Amino acid sequence: MSLIPSFFGNRRSNVFDPFSLDVWDPFRAVSTTRTPETSAFFDTRIDWKETPEAHVFRADVPGLKKEEVKVEVEDDRVLQISGERNVEKEDKNDTWHRVERSSGKFMRRFRLPENAKMDQVKASMENGVLTVTVPKLEVKKPNVKAVEISG
Repeated sequence: MSLIPSFFGNRRSNVFDPFSLDVWDPFRAVSTTRTPETSAFFDTRIDWKETPEAHVFRADVPGLKKEEVKVEVEDDRVLQISGERNVEKEDKNDTWHRVERSSGKFMRRFRLPENAKMDQVKASMENGVLTVTVPKLEVKKPNVKAVEISG
């Protein structure tokens, strides 16, 4: 149950519930659906913070190599982070007692605000944490000129 009240009956809305399973998009919704191919990692945890200089995304992708993760930018200011963890090969002599680690694909999409410099996105990965940095456009301060009052 959501701690944030819904203004549309029982239907959960990403605009009012940033913790829902779908992508929260304060600028315009980008639909993300759970499919068998993407359900294993659907809940990949991603933090999005905004600093004065950039939008910074951090995703926990433990056990993945940078070659197994893809960061893409679409024309309509959508940042897409996706990847895949392959299933370990089974040996017929092995006896499994517990399987808790996920395998499969994941994909998360975020619509970025107008101030994002989409052509300068950078990504790095260290110790199982993917960091994507999207610089922001500089906000031009208005040129204010004092006008002398006569009389």
